Amino acid sequence: MTIRDLGKVLVIVPTYNERESLPVIAAGIRQTEPDVHILVADDNSPDGTGEVANLLSASDNSIHVLHRTSKAGLGAAYLAAFAWARSNHYDVVVEMDADGSHRPADLTKILDALSRNDIVLGSRWVKHGKVVNWAKSREVLSRGGNLYTRMWLGIPIHDATGGFRAYRMSALAQMDIENVESQGYCFQVDMAWRATKAGLRVAEVPITFIERELGESKMDSSIVKEALWRVTQWGIEKRLTDVKKIFNLS
Repeated sequence: MTIRDLGKVLVIVPTYNERESLPVIAAGIRQTEPDVHILVADDNSPDGTGEVANLLSASDNSIHVLHRTSKAGLGAAYLAAFAWARSNHYDVVVEMDADGSHRPADLTKILDALSRNDIVLGSRWVKHGKVVNWAKSREVLSRGGNLYTRMWLGIPIHDATGGFRAYRMSALAQMDIENVESQGYCFQVDMAWRATKAGLRVAEVPITFIERELGESKMDSSIVKEALWRVTQWGIEKRLTDVKKIFNLS
């Protein structure tokens, strides 16, 4: 298949202090999928990433920049970028990290699968998916978090926390994303949970996740705590709703 079969495709790359890696990932995307557009959503990076994005945009009219005034979190950056994509009449949006952990080579695989689905998740934890240069503790945390999510929410998704994924804009319109407040990895779980509840066609394809070589990780304990708290809360709400349905309670 070709990108044209999907309409206008926008790859959203959120950035905060990614001036070294941004040109590399942008070049990789352009080389792998030259028909897609790129939107750099920069949260006012103090290292000058926004200026680097402006230079890239000036030399390539398929690269756009969304300058945000402060570091408000991954979820807020993506929601702002989704709104930008809708205003500019894109048909598909892709979430992709700027740090090199998501390989442009896997982008084609994700877009190919979207021809048959509403949402495609790049997954580290399905057959043929893998991680490179991760500490065992990080792998245990990710696998355990995803297992906890599947158990509490009852969703058939192996990597709900992954950040390499593609949505049809028509699917986002059915997911009530205006009410999303979660951030970090929890934002990704929130979106997967909403997609499942909306009855959308969600597929996972294996990817190779490579630990960043440039810049610093944004991962911290607050992100883990938020995900744990919110998933538990959603799971309790789901069980209460299921009980009410069983006993025909309003």
